[in-house]
Amino acid sequence: MARMHARRKGRSSSHHPVERVHPSWSLKQDEIEKKIIELAEEGKPPAMIGLILRDVYGVPDVKAALGKKLTKVLEEHGLKPEIPEDLSNLMDKRNNLMKHLSKHPKDIHNRRRLQLIEAKIKRLVKYYKRERKLPENWSYS
Repeated sequence: MARMHARRKGRSSSHHPVERVHPSWSLKQDEIEKKIIELAEEGKPPAMIGLILRDVYGVPDVKAALGKKLTKVLEEHGLKPEIPEDLSNLMDKRNNLMKHLSKHPKDIHNRRRLQLIEAKIKRLVKYYKRERKLPENWSYS
């Protein structure tokens, strides 16, 4: 599938293994859940928690280990972030670009990038409101 704001095709990315089986040498289910809760209480976002579990603790796939996604575990323990992670990443990107444009007001290429980022944010907000992951009265400014 093609990119939305670029005239090129997408790049291939990593794929899960065909068999979603948790290896016997990795952490046990209760240990994984404790680590997820511990890392979330430190303020780490879900993607960072997944990377830490994979790289430090040798857990290749949380869903294969627990039978549920990492965000479900966070939701069960009341640690799920109020704004979905992809939306918050786009908002951070927008804020960084606004800082750049305040220093460099004639940078028209990045002004266009800012318009595209804001369009993505508005589309995501509309989607999350429709899916009831954001409250109806939540507004992006």
